[in-house]
Parts: sequence; structure tokens; C-alpha cells
Amino acid sequence: MVGAVPAAVDLRRQPVAELLIRVEQGLNVRLDRDTLVRKRRSLGARTERETWVRIERRGFDRIGQQGWNGTEAAAVLQGVALPRWHQGVTWRETGEPVMWRADELELITAQPVGKGALVRNDPALPDAWWAGLNGSLDALSSQHTYRVATPDTERITQEVVTRRLGEVFPAVADTTVGKWLPAHGDLTWANVMGPEFCLIDWEDWGMAPRGLDAATLWGNALAVPGLADRVYRERQAELGSQDGKLMALFFLSKIVGPHAYEDDPLLVPARREAARLVNDLQP
Repeated sequence: MVGAVPAAVDLRRQPVAELLIRVEQGLNVRLDRDTLVRKRRSLGARTERETWVRIERRGFDRIGQQGWNGTEAAAVLQGVALPRWHQGVTWRETGEPVMWRADELELITAQPVGKGALVRNDPALPDAWWAGLNGSLDALSSQHTYRVATPDTERITQEVVTRRLGEVFPAVADTTVGKWLPAHGDLTWANVMGPEFCLIDWEDWGMAPRGLDAATLWGNALAVPGLADRVYRERQAELGSQDGKLMALFFLSKIVGPHAYEDDPLLVPARREAARLVNDLQP
């Protein structure tokens, strides 16, 4: 059972009434159904005490030895702009290799910069937002943790990096990561708030190759060249490094790889940037 793979479930389409009642009972809160946000594997809603509850479903195959308490574990981080954590509850789905987790967090009234992982229009973020991004990422990288980041819910290891890059960019001979630092692990435009900077959804944070977060944010901005350029300038120390270039290719491999979508707005700029990076990484 531990190694079993659960059936795929899309929470945007599943009935969730009983699930919400269970969460309310477990956390002793009342959820405002009118504020319910439904994503593929997570839900979120406002409570009567002006907090936010986030609910996620994850199969055993996506829960590693470190457990599944990233949001709770992030409460100890210093100098990082993130919602304050209040409490959480976890349970196993009866008869299924699936775990559920619900966390009650500080309510952030700012809105996500992007409706999804990527952006198609320049959000015109103020300089204070970029200062918040830089301060939080720099503070995060200085922390200490035994956790390992799980981008796309998969533990990131040297083996994973080497395999992914080898499959899509075989011309890159040396895929060795030089420095591992704490990272958010899912730094998309849907997980950063604005115009006041805040970083949400911490379930996947942990140690990762230097530049993973910057590369993820940059890659998801490629459909807006000016925004991508701004990300690069702000995080140039990371993205211009050997590790940063590897992480940029790691992100781009998902866009230009064998499962590429021709109508993906990131595809054309991703192919161009991938060619540049592969050339940069030649001996």
C-alpha cells in the first residue's frame, strides 16, 4: 500500500461538501463557501475569524521521508515575507494511499500576481515589490534545514537534475550542482502576492540547487520579455552562475521537452533561451 499510486483526482470538479465539513471540525473554524478557491489538488477559503484555510490532497507516492508539513515547518523562517501559520490537521483517506492536510494561516488580502503559474501581461510591480522579493529570497537562502525541496511534488536530487537535463539537453556534459540552498520550491506567479510582496504555499520548500526559485519565476515570465528581463536583473547573481544556468534549463526542459505544446506561450522564447544556455554551458 505504501508504494501504491492513488487515482488521479481534480478538486476543481470533485464534490467537496463533506471534505469542508471535516476541515471545519478538525480546525474548529467556519469556512466561507463564497470565497472558496478550487485548484487541481488544493482548495482554499476564508474563515469567520478572518484567517485563510488551505487544503491539499497528496498521494503516498508524493510524500517523502521528511513527511508533509512544509507549511508548518516554514513558520520558523526569519526575514521571509510569508503568511503566519496558526494550526494544521492531517488525516489519511480511508482505504486509499492518500493523505489530506489543512492549514489555517494568516489572511493575506493582496492578490496573486498571476492567475496561474505564468503571466501573459506585465503586472507593473513597484520597486518595493522587487525589494521584498530580493529580501525574502536572500533571507531564505541563509536559513538551515534538513528538508529537501519537492518541485512538482518530486524530491529534487542531483540524480533527478542529471536525468532531466540528459533527456532534453544531452549536449550539456556537466550537470553537477555546486551549491544547495533552502528554496521555496514552487516560486510561480500564482504564489507571489502583489502589490505588497508576500510568498504563499510553502508545502514544497527545502534544500535545492542554487537558482531554482529564480529560474522558476524567470521561466514563467518569458511570455512577457520585459518582466523576464527584470527578474534576471534582480537575481542575476544566481541566474548567471553555473548552478543558475542549470536550473534555468531544468525549468525549460518541461517546456521544450518531448511533451511540448505548440500553443504554449512560453515555447518560442523557451527554445531561444535554451539554445543560449546550452551554448553557455559548453566547455
